[in-house]
Amino acid sequence: MIHIVLFQPEIPHNTGAVGRLCLATGARLHLIKPLGFSLEDRYLKRSGLDYWHEVDVRVWENWEEFHQSVGIDPLLKMVEVQGSGIYWDCDLAAGDDLFLVYGPETRGIPPSIMRLGETLHIPMKGTRSLNLATAVSVVLYEAVRQRARAGTPPVP
Repeated sequence: MIHIVLFQPEIPHNTGAVGRLCLATGARLHLIKPLGFSLEDRYLKRSGLDYWHEVDVRVWENWEEFHQSVGIDPLLKMVEVQGSGIYWDCDLAAGDDLFLVYGPETRGIPPSIMRLGETLHIPMKGTRSLNLATAVSVVLYEAVRQRARAGTPPVP
């Protein structure tokens, strides 16, 4: 299964849009607190439209609680502007569970968490970064594509 992990997301519209992407691809969404909004926020629900109640979402109190829940040596791919590898060069079809981790919109993933997995970036020119939901969609659909080619059903 593909897991999208949003570490301390700040903007409800982005999280709602990411939830919709997760629903469309069969991915599980993990939200790690503190969140910059309430899960009852109207903007979150507007971006997720009427699908939010169908999204497979898990909420964690902190990184440690999340990390302990995924077991020993999870396949973590940190997607960050400073990532060392290009996302399309990475094997996103390996393993049963793939965790794509994204940091908060204004700060990114802390170095202490970045060290726990392979770091990836999305090549771009003329801008520092992409919108969080856009970045998630780019890498998520590459993972779906790679898994389909490898014969691993992207949707459980």
